[in-house]
Amino acid sequence: MNKAAELLIAAGSIGQMERYIEAGASAVLIGESRFGARLPGDIEAGEMREAIARAHAKGAKAYVSVNKLFRNAELPDLPGYLKLIADAGADAAVFGDPAVLLNAREAAPGLKLHWNAEMTGTNSAAAAFWGRKGAVRAVLARELNEAEIADIKRQTTLEVQVQAHGMTNIYYSQRNLLQSYMEHIGREAHIVDLGADRGRYLAEAERPEEKLPIFEDRNGTHVMSADDICLLEALPDLLAAGVDSFYIEPLLKPEAYNITVLSSYRSALDAWAANPEAYRFEERWLDDIRALQDPDRELSFGFLYKEQVY
Repeated sequence: MNKAAELLIAAGSIGQMERYIEAGASAVLIGESRFGARLPGDIEAGEMREAIARAHAKGAKAYVSVNKLFRNAELPDLPGYLKLIADAGADAAVFGDPAVLLNAREAAPGLKLHWNAEMTGTNSAAAAFWGRKGAVRAVLARELNEAEIADIKRQTTLEVQVQAHGMTNIYYSQRNLLQSYMEHIGREAHIVDLGADRGRYLAEAERPEEKLPIFEDRNGTHVMSADDICLLEALPDLLAAGVDSFYIEPLLKPEAYNITVLSSYRSALDAWAANPEAYRFEERWLDDIRALQDPDRELSFGFLYKEQVY
């Protein structure tokens, strides 16, 4: 039997983390907004040792998000936090800012590092550069197609992680406002508030039916995609390409939805690991997700089978 690829999801509390592991996650991403952006909730420094221990007790890895862009005034707290998560047994820290790598060398030299530069993780040279600096994994941009993913895996010695499901971050500003995005796209847009249950959206005047979810945390404003990636049917292609880890984005989704997604992906990954040659996709895995999918949000392959990215 082949080793099943990693199934990773972010969790906002210790209880949620455990429920996601029980649903099929083999790794969890945790942290707090002082150091990590776009987390579904804070697991603070005082809870970190317990959270990691409980993940390990359930047979899962625990990665800590340290992926925000740091300002000078925030740097003094970084070495202590990296040492704390290393001492707590974190399996890796996820970073994009080089300040994390530089501080980890001094404060937590044994801590593994996953390079996540969001949409700029697009080529093997950049991945290999960070590998030489100490990273063991590259989190690839969501805009890459299948051939590009396979090429990066082939040309580096790093583990490769891709997002397999959920909405994607398409714009970020440290301002807790949306004017910067509107100026960025150069088109008229307005905010749509659908109430407490459905949240706030950005709608462009040219495409009023396409609503972009807005996620705000202490790090700023994040505009998310109007549809959801769903690579469940494409898992065999990605596994053949050598992808090591599949990330489920849980933001702005009910926990029940995320649990269903994890269960479906776990079933598919286990079936492939048991016998790749005999693997057959089962429609019920996708049907279970569709039953809970927001009808206003399309499930798509994203850029996976596109020849060019625009």
